[in-house]
Amino acid sequence: MLASTHVGGRCRRWVAAVVLLTLAGCSTVPAPPPGPSADVVRADIQRRIPAATIDRSGWAADIQAAFSAQRVTPNPENICAVLAIIEQESGYRANPEVPNLPQVARGEIDRRAAALHVPRLLVDAGLKINASDGRSYAEHLARVRTERDLSRLYEEIIGRVPLGQRLFAGKNPVQTGGAMQVGIAFAQAHADGYPYPLETGIRDEVFSRRGGLYFGILHLLGYQTPYTQKVHRFADYNAGWYASRNAAFQNAVAVATGNTLALDGDVLAPGASLDKPGQTERALRELGPQLDMDDAQLRRALQQADQLSFSDSALHAQVFALADARAGKALPRALIPGIRLDSPKITRELTTEWFANRVDGRYRQCLQR
Repeated sequence: MLASTHVGGRCRRWVAAVVLLTLAGCSTVPAPPPGPSADVVRADIQRRIPAATIDRSGWAADIQAAFSAQRVTPNPENICAVLAIIEQESGYRANPEVPNLPQVARGEIDRRAAALHVPRLLVDAGLKINASDGRSYAEHLARVRTERDLSRLYEEIIGRVPLGQRLFAGKNPVQTGGAMQVGIAFAQAHADGYPYPLETGIRDEVFSRRGGLYFGILHLLGYQTPYTQKVHRFADYNAGWYASRNAAFQNAVAVATGNTLALDGDVLAPGASLDKPGQTERALRELGPQLDMDDAQLRRALQQADQLSFSDSALHAQVFALADARAGKALPRALIPGIRLDSPKITRELTTEWFANRVDGRYRQCLQR
């Protein structure tokens, strides 16, 4: 009994000592420094917004709220990346006017009608139908000034005019909007976690300042990249997540095989069946024996190209090893995709490279402010 008591007491003293040492050790570990307050972040954002901007404090508040909701670090690099996109895409207008929008919209309607062999007289007749307010759709079309106006008009035409369903196949032609010209389909796919109440729907919310900023920031900064230069993230904003990484991969495939490939960032042709691959996949199959991968394995590997993990995949590593050896040097792991921008709103020849470099210039100017 005495021995048992002595051992128990010794154990209790040992446990107590460990607890004290643990507590002492914890007390010496400094707590992580708190992040800047919301007021400090808003002030930093506001001072980087051009002085001539209307309601700078409101813009700063909505950007800070989006950063907070998405847990984006509010450092100068992230702030300036967002401001550079806003300045490029809208000049700090939540729902910017589009020059000659009625003509652009009517041109798109006529183009779709011609593709479906719908006579112009039938289109004119459809637009003479009265909208819900008693005015004809043709009258409304002549008065649209912003993409929100046009989007709402298209929604009503699709819902109320039989010809609208035929021309637009139930899909609103306005696919981007807001201060950052974010894709509406992207916003709809990432609506979970949106911190504001919805009065109508995500499509309409994109055209509000808070909604356009929230989803634009998510598209710009809401994913991890392997890039060392912001210009490639800006290119991705225009061409799609990981387009710059994938364009560099396409370049490596081209070097390794000796084929000429379009460096557009689309390593898989949309909807391509296994027996009718796109040009990148087709070229890659020439390397199949060296990669020790059959067609099905290559397809499965390429299906991961919309994820960060593709950068660390065996296929990515093997292709670059072959291409680097053939080139006699390390090839770039990120390239701005070679894409010509195509939209009814664009009246001159523009490219993703033009867009990315323009935004990058604004980004650098912002960092100096």
